[in-house]
Amino acid sequence: MNTTAFRAALLATSLIGAAGSAHGQTDAAGQDAKIAALQAQVDRLTAMVEALQAANRAAPALAATSAAPVSASAPAAAPAAAPVQMAAAVAPAPSPAPAHSEHPKKKAWYEKIMLRGYTQLRMNEIVSGPKMADAGISRLRSVQDSGINENGSFSIRRARLVVQGDISDRVSLYMQGDLAAAVSNQSGTERRENFFQMRDAYADVFLDKAKTLRLRLGQSKVPFGWENMQSSSNRIPLDRTDAINAPVPGERDIGAVAYFTPVKLQKIWDALTADGQKLFGNYGAFGVGVFNGQGTNRTERTGGLMTVAMMSIPIRLDGLGGIFEGQVAEFGASGMRNQFKPEVRSGGVSTLAYRDDHVAVHGMIYPKPFGIQAEWTWGKGPQWDPAINDIVSRRTTGGYVMGMLRAAHTPVGQIIPFVRWQHYRGGWKAAINAPRLETDETEVGVEWLPLKELELTVSYANVTRNEADERRAGRAKGDILRAQVQWNY
Repeated sequence: MNTTAFRAALLATSLIGAAGSAHGQTDAAGQDAKIAALQAQVDRLTAMVEALQAANRAAPALAATSAAPVSASAPAAAPAAAPVQMAAAVAPAPSPAPAHSEHPKKKAWYEKIMLRGYTQLRMNEIVSGPKMADAGISRLRSVQDSGINENGSFSIRRARLVVQGDISDRVSLYMQGDLAAAVSNQSGTERRENFFQMRDAYADVFLDKAKTLRLRLGQSKVPFGWENMQSSSNRIPLDRTDAINAPVPGERDIGAVAYFTPVKLQKIWDALTADGQKLFGNYGAFGVGVFNGQGTNRTERTGGLMTVAMMSIPIRLDGLGGIFEGQVAEFGASGMRNQFKPEVRSGGVSTLAYRDDHVAVHGMIYPKPFGIQAEWTWGKGPQWDPAINDIVSRRTTGGYVMGMLRAAHTPVGQIIPFVRWQHYRGGWKAAINAPRLETDETEVGVEWLPLKELELTVSYANVTRNEADERRAGRAKGDILRAQVQWNY
């Protein structure tokens, strides 16, 4: 504050007030006395203002102690000094800043939980091949999509709703339901569509602060087969392959599994996610677990446990240079040992438990822009033997190879054309009497993402396969045109 200017303004104000009160008086000696009195008041007020300014420059604690004696020592101001008192009042000493808490307030549960999901609307049309057939002869069907039938109409393949979040720093939850599940035998043999069925219900317990090691408890995906672990919302083709899906149809079971992911490998996956690549999910680089072994939402029947182990390692290929600059490859393997009781035609499940052991290997180069992905499996599992009209444990083998091109930044959004060949020989234990499948299929298609919330996939497949029904013989051949719209939320 400019003290000289302040003093001049104060003096002018006081003189004006004094002039009003001395109107009509002409005594010179009286005027001089009043001016002297006013000057004395100005001097005292100036001293008070300077003291306040010094207090403002001092620490807040000192300001609190300095203000009291100054105010106490100041005499009562005359009416003419009122403007000075008001000016001082509008510029008080700053209050001390509030201390910050060392323990920030914890978030409420509803601030840590998120709701998301996706829905898939499909249409399948059998272009050529047997839509219908006489009893005992295979029709053109697929174990991956019941919507491939003689009607060729719309269907809701999946309608998923996910609740997930962190309960605490060391525990997170994940729950997923499907509103498109079907239930059979509601009226005779008629199905009823679109029931809400549990798919996942598990908790992740992190065993270290870095969250590299965790224990997953509840119903979750069995870590066998790369495309089994990959979410259907991320998969480029519409369906999984028969060979990789046969050991764990439905992909899930109840149990406990431990996952470990070194920080170095997690950084590679994080970079792929940021680039928009379609990964297999949050399953770690190494996993080992135990499950009931009877499949998704099925009652435990054997009294034993299925054991599973997997590994999947991403590797940067930058060191190779050339076309591999910026590319990432991933290689891995998985294995399982189990005893399984399939459903039987007479009702209920088999009284015998059949050996159900499998191994699988996978390898891929993520599309940037070209990519390739392949898996193969070998094993032994339950399947129907028509020669003896009974279920036995027989060898299974099969896999797939897929090539793709990713155009991530086109004027109309991301476009991924693909071609996939698959082959399988073995049982399908999820069906009644575990019928044997013999599948050969070549599929070409394209996935288009005009928006991150919207995906459109169109494919054309040449199929040779037998129907998953031990009462129907032979293999059906034909072509299938398919389309799907998926919206994410």
